Amino acid sequence: MPPILPPKDGYLLLDSAKFAGSFAADLRPELAQFMAASQVPWGVDALKGTVIQPAWQVKPSWYLVAKDDKMIPPPVQRQMATRAGAKVEEVAGSHAVYVSKPAAVAAIIEKAAHGAAD
Repeated sequence: MPPILPPKDGYLLLDSAKFAGSFAADLRPELAQFMAASQVPWGVDALKGTVIQPAWQVKPSWYLVAKDDKMIPPPVQRQMATRAGAKVEEVAGSHAVYVSKPAAVAAIIEKAAHGAAD
């Protein structure tokens, strides 16, 4: 389970002591510690958002599965990607894959940009 702390003043944070293991396990410890200390809380109200017409229903989608993610389990990621009809790639990485594997993230963004232009 993601180490989300109970809401405080309508906002959520991850437990800083468990941040590295759940969110950034493949980063250098000092970088994961910095990310834990500098995280920005997100509003509980964001969880109530309603999407009327999801873009993935009418536009091409790409998804990079982070195979070592502890926040969103990879099987759940694959299910979401399948539901969206996304072109899927996988890489070993944590939830912070954009930090630990920036080349893989950039590569799928480039593929999406070229694919969307076709």
